[in-house]
Formats: sequence, structure tokens, C-alpha cells
Amino acid sequence: MRQIILALLTGVGLAASASIAMGQSSLSRLAAPAFALPPESVTVTATRPSAETIESYVDTRAQPTYVLGRMARWTKGVCPVTMGLSDKYAKYITQRIKEVAAAVGAPVNADPGCRPNIEVMFTLNPHVLMDNVRKNQPLLLGYHHNEREADELAKVTHSIQAWYSTISQDRTGSTYIDDGTCGAGGTSLNTTPSSALGPSADGMSNGVVAGGLSLPCAILMHGTGYRTGQDGLNSGFFNIVIVADPSKLLDYEIGTLGDYVAMMALSQPASLDRCQDLPSISNLLAKGCTSIPSWITDGDLAFLKGLYRTPSGFSMTAQRNEMQYQMKKTLVTDKGG
Repeated sequence: MRQIILALLTGVGLAASASIAMGQSSLSRLAAPAFALPPESVTVTATRPSAETIESYVDTRAQPTYVLGRMARWTKGVCPVTMGLSDKYAKYITQRIKEVAAAVGAPVNADPGCRPNIEVMFTLNPHVLMDNVRKNQPLLLGYHHNEREADELAKVTHSIQAWYSTISQDRTGSTYIDDGTCGAGGTSLNTTPSSALGPSADGMSNGVVAGGLSLPCAILMHGTGYRTGQDGLNSGFFNIVIVADPSKLLDYEIGTLGDYVAMMALSQPASLDRCQDLPSISNLLAKGCTSIPSWITDGDLAFLKGLYRTPSGFSMTAQRNEMQYQMKKTLVTDKGG
């Protein structure tokens, strides 16, 4: 399936179109001395952030999944691939994603022949590329119920934009891709009394829930209840498509772009347009931000570490609380604040 996905994403030479169409006159600016591969570095926040600043950061970046309503993270090893740039710079961005992932505790697939689950595409034709995805592999757009929602999701509105496909996992380890289209159906009602269908240990028989409600598109998830915010259910990433238009990014160093992409590849933001009071690489392309670091910041890393250190099965509220605690510990308490 991964080969099919890559074929769709690169269809009719779109992935390489940036290199071909821009040639040495424009794309070569990405290879100029100002864009030389930088040493690994992190922007350190000079002042200790307040609790309110940290809480605002988490709330702004906390995007719940549609199905389980909690923040997704990688539960299987990330395997990024970058296309549309020269080999040197494509390898840099791919490696940077892996390095940041390892630094924050996200799983990394060490197999050099692994099947990609993060596709970073540089193309001058992002709209054509996403139309191709919309037509041939709409699952990659993310959760949607119908054609109209798929059309909206496929729209390209930013110079760097990501599409997140997620999974839901229960306490038994059973995993389901979050797909609102349910093949071709939807939710339907069945008036057959449950007593006529026989008993079921899970309160469901032949897809009919006790009480007569039939949910043929429903998924049966085994949780543990909501004690202390833990129910045994988890949201994860299945695939992330990140598309960048290099013609709109020529003022940025490749190292800066690599860090911005890495942040998108490891967490799903609620918005790309909100400025963070806490210095963050996510401010890079948002309009009107007063603080725009050139590198991923210690605040960004603290957020990602909190996300990946949060115990399995936490609810959205418990996730937020745990991540705020971890960020305060890293950025304030451990620095003597």
C-alpha cells in the first residue's frame, strides 16, 4: 500500500517538479551559502515562562482527533521521506525529523528500507498534488464524512501544510484507521429488538446494540472506564502528508524549514495561524508574530517530550494536564524557577 501512496503523491512528476521547474535560477538559492546545512541547534528561551504562557501553548497546539477526542502521537516508528528537493537537502530534512523524534521519545523506525508514513513533498503544484490525493487516496486527507468535507480538506491554504490520518487503539491493542466514510455507508437504525438477537458479552449482537440501535459503521472499542482520566484508549498517527511550496519559502534557511517540518511531523497543531507567546518554531509562517526563532526551541521540545511521555490511555484533559506539568518541570522547575 505504501508504494501506491508514494505513486499517488508523486504522480505525473509532481514531487520533482520543484527541482525541474525552478532549475538553478530559483531553487539554487536553497543551495547558496546562506542555506548551507546548519549545525544542530536549539533556541533556548531566555526567560522562564509563566504557567499561563505554558497553558496557552498547550491549548493552541492541542488538536483532538475526531473519533476519540484526544491528541494523537506516533505509536509506531516514524519513517519519513522527503521528495522534490535535491538529494542533499531532502536527506537533511528526513534526518532532522528522525533526530527530533528520537530526542523527544517518539518511536523511530531504524530500518533504512522501511515503508514511509511521513511524506514531505516540495512542489510548485501543491493544489494539483492534493487534487490527485483527493481523487485517488482520500484516506490520506484525514477524517471526513462525505465528498464535500473531503473537498474542503484537500484545499491548500498555507505554504507548508500537513494532512493527518489517524488511528484509534483500545486497551487490547486492536487498532482501527479513523475513517468517517465507512466505505460507502453511514449510520443506520435497526428497530429489531435486541432480545430477539440473543445475548452478547459486549451488549452487541450482529452489529445491533441493546435497545435496537444498529451501527454498522461503528467500531467496538474496549476501554477501562474513566477513572482518573484513563480509559485505555489511544489516538495515533497512521500517515502524515506534508506539502511545501518552495517558491514561497526562499527567504528561509533549510535548517529552519527542517525544524518547522519536524514539528508538524510529530504533532498535529490546532492552528497554523496562531502566534505563540512562548518562543516556538511554529511561529515561523504565522502572520504578525513578534517572536520568530530560527530553530526549534526548548519550549517546542518540552511540549513534544510531554506529548510522548504522557502515559498511554489518558483522556484529552489528562493529556493536557500532564503535558503542562512536564513543560513546567522542564522550562521552570529544573532551571531553578
